[in-house]
Amino acid sequence: MTGIKIKNEMLCAVRAYLRYRLLKEKAPTLSADPIYNTRPGLFVTLHNHGELRGCIGYIEGIRPLSRALFEMADAAAFRDPRFPALRAEELEETDIEISLLSPLQKVDSYRDIEIGKHGMILKKGMQQAVFLPQVATEQGWDLKTTLQHLCLKAGLPVDAFLKSKCEFYVFTAEVFGEKPE
Repeated sequence: MTGIKIKNEMLCAVRAYLRYRLLKEKAPTLSADPIYNTRPGLFVTLHNHGELRGCIGYIEGIRPLSRALFEMADAAAFRDPRFPALRAEELEETDIEISLLSPLQKVDSYRDIEIGKHGMILKKGMQQAVFLPQVATEQGWDLKTTLQHLCLKAGLPVDAFLKSKCEFYVFTAEVFGEKPE
């Protein structure tokens, strides 16, 4: 588990990065803590008035956390294709959430997925989709409903998880944000 000091530093650094990009304020820096040399999977999620405003990440750690944190902050704010780029006037109403992901683990069946514990990836051929662990619980979905939405997100029929040879991967996430739990 990541300590509260480092979690706060990451959240402050993402906010400072967004202020840097939008308001031309000073570029953020990070401490020399060894965690920033690790390569976890990472997602940065933005919410505005409780609604999703951007969410982009790396499922697997392909870059050091020190670099990935700012790359994913930039992507969530300015390159999530579902939303227009974040505007300066939205910044103060935008909450930041960070998810640090465990390594992926392949499971034999979708029945091995635990809602509230696991994030999940569904793959079928070249099509795939991912949900972070908090998605299903935030939406109030059970496993079947979650998998139906995951299929749709992957561009598959809603029941593809039952009728097709899909692969499933799970991961856990340490999720923390600016908003109190």
